[in-house]
Amino acid sequence: MSTTPTLRRRHLVHAAAALALLLPAAQQALAQAPRAHATLAMVAEPQTLDPMASTADLVGTIMQHVYETLYTFDAKWNVVPMLAEGMPKISADGKVYTIALRKDVQLHNGRALTADDVVASLQRWVEQAPRGKAVGKQLAQIQAKGQLTVEIALTAPYAPLLAQLALPSGMAAIMAKESIATPLKEFVGTGPYKFKERRPDQYLLLERFAQYAARKEPASGYGGKREALIGELRFVPVPNANTRVEGALAGQYDFADLLPTEALSRLEKAAGKTVPVLTPSFGFPYLVLNTKEGVLAKQPLRQALQVALGEGEMLAAGFGDTRFFTVEGNHFPKGSPFYSAAGTDQYNQRNAAKAKELAAKAGYKGEPIRVLTSRQYDFHYNMALLMAEQLKRAGFKADLNVVDWATLVQRRNDAKLWDIYVTHSGQFPEPMLSPPQLGDGAPGWWETPTKQAALAAFNAETDPAKRGALWGKVQQLVYDEVPYINVGKFSGLSARSPALESYTPATWPFFWNARIK
Repeated sequence: MSTTPTLRRRHLVHAAAALALLLPAAQQALAQAPRAHATLAMVAEPQTLDPMASTADLVGTIMQHVYETLYTFDAKWNVVPMLAEGMPKISADGKVYTIALRKDVQLHNGRALTADDVVASLQRWVEQAPRGKAVGKQLAQIQAKGQLTVEIALTAPYAPLLAQLALPSGMAAIMAKESIATPLKEFVGTGPYKFKERRPDQYLLLERFAQYAARKEPASGYGGKREALIGELRFVPVPNANTRVEGALAGQYDFADLLPTEALSRLEKAAGKTVPVLTPSFGFPYLVLNTKEGVLAKQPLRQALQVALGEGEMLAAGFGDTRFFTVEGNHFPKGSPFYSAAGTDQYNQRNAAKAKELAAKAGYKGEPIRVLTSRQYDFHYNMALLMAEQLKRAGFKADLNVVDWATLVQRRNDAKLWDIYVTHSGQFPEPMLSPPQLGDGAPGWWETPTKQAALAAFNAETDPAKRGALWGKVQQLVYDEVPYINVGKFSGLSARSPALESYTPATWPFFWNARIK
């Protein structure tokens, strides 16, 4: 039977009306669906994907999307639960922490997380990670108490425990116990993204984990609800800082990390293509000195070198714009419970004549001081150039070794290859979180009885007011023994595309809860 033109027109009108009703819902669904991927330009190729094997920020930044911790930090740097159900029950003597785990948290291999996974993960952490080893010295036992309860028993009260468990750098990552190996070959965590593919020097691909079990609390810093609203995260190594800038200006990247500060004005003028992101109080650059081998193994020579340095000049060389740095020797800002002026009379001396005199007394014979640095972090390199000139003015022979960041991270583990390396860390609320040299076994290998005594007293004290005073003694010791030199404080510059929405600036950039428009 044939259909008349009038009936055909009526069917078309009805179909169009039905489609008009459906369109808003379809458009809404499309708007909520994650776009295929985000391209994220990072400073280098990560030297490992094992978050316990390195304290490098790059490794923590990427792998915090795959692995989660028992605790994390909210927007005010308070420790809050993540895989733990809530804050731990702590025994009256401060030695036993009982931690209940959240129910029905899914691992990327399809089964539920249990206390056995947590125990196996933490045992690996205390055996292998620099931060974990520091905790391990305080540890009596870690054991499962049923399917969803973990008990951590300490030999003495240890105030930084929860903050150590929360940090993304050198992470106490919780992983499926059957995936645990050395080296790791499978990356099975509980995070909002799971590992998909790695092509060295091209990209690392993480994909949305559809069965992710999010917390219910509102998002705050690294804490609260996490949602994977972008289908895939493509982390691309772009070692040259200027290449990252040009790619951001061209709209090539959805995010470009750690850009040179002189790029700010260009980024501000290119609003259609990119948006500058300033992360205030991002962190502190510092110099690690080799206390184990080589010319700087002598403490008097490290002290002479410290006298030669003008940290203010180094910061100006590294960051240029005064909006990006603060010249001050206190390791923590005013207002922090750990603010102290102890030892700061030894900061920013820039006294070449005195340094030369002290070096001669210490027996310096013109041996080269090997400075290990990288161009991946533009400010590292610029500070190293200026520092080399300061050392030369004081009679030191500075030998600048410029390598890529992955090579630097590898070489700094060998005490025979360097005397100083340039690095940086985030500014955290708990002193024991950074730099790693305050812990055990980190490059630099600072191990003295005075360090052990000062840190033992500091870490055993749980009263915040008393801990502040004890930190002053640790800071004084750092200035006296010179295992590392805190150069100052700086803000970070990165860039995002206008399409990347709801991104929250952070020390370790994270992309859950962000959306591609």
